[in-house]
This record gives sequence, structure tokens and C-alpha cells, in this order.
Amino acid sequence: MPAQTDPPRDVTLTIGHEELRIRGIYETLSITNDFLAGVLFVVGSILFFWESTTVTATWFFLVGSVLFVARPAIRLVRRLHLGRIAEGAPGESARDF
Repeated sequence: MPAQTDPPRDVTLTIGHEELRIRGIYETLSITNDFLAGVLFVVGSILFFWESTTVTATWFFLVGSVLFVARPAIRLVRRLHLGRIAEGAPGESARDF
């Protein structure tokens, strides 16, 4: 007679409404930031094809670079904000947003 196994159990995590809202806001901010940085780099790359738009292309790269630097700042502010409202942010994940 084969050994009987218990069915898998569901795991329930309790996260407050405010914490979910804050996570959503910061995730949206991070996605928007990444998208804008990528668009600026693509447009800047295209502008480098013509010598007359080289200065504009350089500015696009500079602003795109600043947005890439803003990414970890957004993550840090999110962690600090969640830490203030949830005392250590239970359920904090390592998702990179």
C-alpha cells in the first residue's frame, strides 16, 4: 500500500491595504522611471546618427543616466516608507522594482 501524502497547504500572507497601496505606487514610479530612461537612451542613440543633433543626443544620455541613478533611490525611499508604516515591512520581498 503506497504512503499517503497530505495535500499541499495554502499560505496566507496578511498585508495591510496601506502597505499594498504604497508598494503599488513605488512599483509604478520605478517602472515609469525605467521606461523613460530606456526611451531617452534609444532616442539619444538615434540622434547620434546626425552631427547636427549630437548635443541633443548627449543631453538625452545625461538625463537617461540620471534616471538610472534614480532607480536605487526610489527603492531606498520605498523601503524606508514601508519600514515606517509596517515596522520592518513583514513580507518584504527582494523584487527589484
